[in-house]
Amino acid sequence: MPPAHPTRPAAPALRTGLLLVLAFLAATGPFTTDLYLPSFPEMAAELEVSASGVQLTLTAFLVGMAAGQLAFGPISDRYGRLRPLLLGSGAFVLASVACAAAPNLEVLIIARFVQGLCAAAGPVIARAVAADLTSGASAARTFSLLMTIGGVAPVLAPALGGVLTGLWGWRGVLWTLACIAALMFACAAAVVRETHPPRQRTAGPPFKGLGVVVRRGRFLGYALLFASSFGVLMGYISASPFVYQSIMGLGPEAYGLMFGLNAAGMVAAGFTAAKLSRRVPPRRTVTRAVAVIVCFATALLVLTLTAVPPLLLAVPIFGMVCSLGFVMGNTTALALAEADGATGSGSAVLGGAQFLMGAAVSPLTGLGGEFTALPLALVMLCSALLAAAALALTRDRRPA
Repeated sequence: MPPAHPTRPAAPALRTGLLLVLAFLAATGPFTTDLYLPSFPEMAAELEVSASGVQLTLTAFLVGMAAGQLAFGPISDRYGRLRPLLLGSGAFVLASVACAAAPNLEVLIIARFVQGLCAAAGPVIARAVAADLTSGASAARTFSLLMTIGGVAPVLAPALGGVLTGLWGWRGVLWTLACIAALMFACAAAVVRETHPPRQRTAGPPFKGLGVVVRRGRFLGYALLFASSFGVLMGYISASPFVYQSIMGLGPEAYGLMFGLNAAGMVAAGFTAAKLSRRVPPRRTVTRAVAVIVCFATALLVLTLTAVPPLLLAVPIFGMVCSLGFVMGNTTALALAEADGATGSGSAVLGGAQFLMGAAVSPLTGLGGEFTALPLALVMLCSALLAAAALALTRDRRPA
């Protein structure tokens, strides 16, 4: 189904300062998840809980992020971008302090949910601001660059988290995250300006825009593609501390370096995707990348079921993570083009579906315990196949 509103003419790229701040805000999820991943084994030992128990702190954050984006996106369509962004970012700082001071696992899980709820304002409104200011090929380049610059977070966060875990323990890592949250709030207040003036805001109930976008079939297909691609990534993220440390035998610092290498590959792919958008239609790039992801996911399952050295599992994982750099930014641009007129709500559905998928897959990867990669391989393959099916649903069957 075509967008209800005519496509806007292509707009120029964002100025560098704003692009960097929006990328920083869009990286809220990677910072808040990846920084403390190397601390998982230490947290499990100190809090006397299982690997799945520690992973619940990740699941709680992802559920909060999903719910928060479904709230902040439509609210930004109705009341503008800036005020909801500052309100959510300020509350994110307070929730991060509560996480660092949590006395036990139960309180930490609750605090992580609230943290996710508040942190959601950053990525969902950053995407909406970018969609307000760009369109067409410029939007594809902008979203690829947002994802790519934001990809510096998963490059730095696990390595930094591994070092901080060795120096200050897992609580020191969470206090560092609170400082990062404060810096995000300061950057948003200093750089971001209102991009959704009153004349363009939706009238009526704040959540009216959600009803508009969910009735657009192609938008929903792209949203499912975006979410299932994130399911591939989130399955890897949630299982990686145990796969790399318990199965492959790496220490926290080496795990951080391996995680950073994978993220660097995704960043390089994102920069390549941004350059390709000038010559290759984003949908064609996404189609090829999804096919590659399915192939690597199948290879991971085969290797898991055979007696191979555990370090070989890192090869298909690297291939999948890199390929996601060609998918995420382009799919965001394709989806928000279908949500024209309600980009905040469209961004909310993208983010909500993304983190609900992440919340669903992250506990599944730990079901077999910390010494098997089979659940991870199954989760990544199922997510990849779902992405391929969603891509097929968005095919335009009208004559060219």
